[in-house]
Amino acid sequence: MRHYEPIRPTTLRDFYAFEGHVKTANQNRGRDVPAEWYEFPVFYYNNPYAIYGHDDVIPYPAYTQALDYELEIACVIGKAGINLKPEDAEDYIFGFTIFNDWSARDIQRKEMKVGLGPAKGKDFAKSLGPCIVTLDELANRQTDRPGVYDLDMVARVNGVERSRGNMRDLYWSFGQMLARASEEVWLQPGDVIGSGTVGTGCLLELTRGEGPWLRPGDVVELEIERIGVLRNTIGEKRANS
Repeated sequence: MRHYEPIRPTTLRDFYAFEGHVKTANQNRGRDVPAEWYEFPVFYYNNPYAIYGHDDVIPYPAYTQALDYELEIACVIGKAGINLKPEDAEDYIFGFTIFNDWSARDIQRKEMKVGLGPAKGKDFAKSLGPCIVTLDELANRQTDRPGVYDLDMVARVNGVERSRGNMRDLYWSFGQMLARASEEVWLQPGDVIGSGTVGTGCLLELTRGEGPWLRPGDVVELEIERIGVLRNTIGEKRANS
């Protein structure tokens, strides 16, 4: 079997850029989308030391009962830049890959109530792969928005389709995301920027936050047109120490 070595990002920022997902997530919490979400793209820092690749087994953390996948697309930065303009951002993108932002929903829910996070709800595993597709390979799918392409996105669990969306549905473009991320700080080659979850792209949305959630042995496949399939199997649950 071929081994796919995962990307090792220097930093990993994950945005919250698909309005469909944001609306549903807030509805599940019994509230409207915060007005501030429409003012600028927001992100959180993820754990660059918990990266898994295609066909890797994902450890099931002992502390959660609500393991979820998230269907996302991510860009890899190709050259250093600071204070980027949205219209120039594509000059700094080396290419795109598939991103699964694995989540412990029960832990995340508690952390967010405190007003910080997500932290332990998300820092145990991230998947990137199976490859990086450069922008020239996507040229005929480019839209009129910087860093946005017409690419179908699908998630399957044990061969059954659960999620479907398209990158063009981004409310905030990757141009806008990179402009925000680079305000007064340098982006460096190897940094990874995630889109956030596409609408319908997780069990949290599909089950209104009630589950059922992922179980040991489940096979999760995320597919993005022109990039391929990122496949992972959920491992046995870790025992509490």
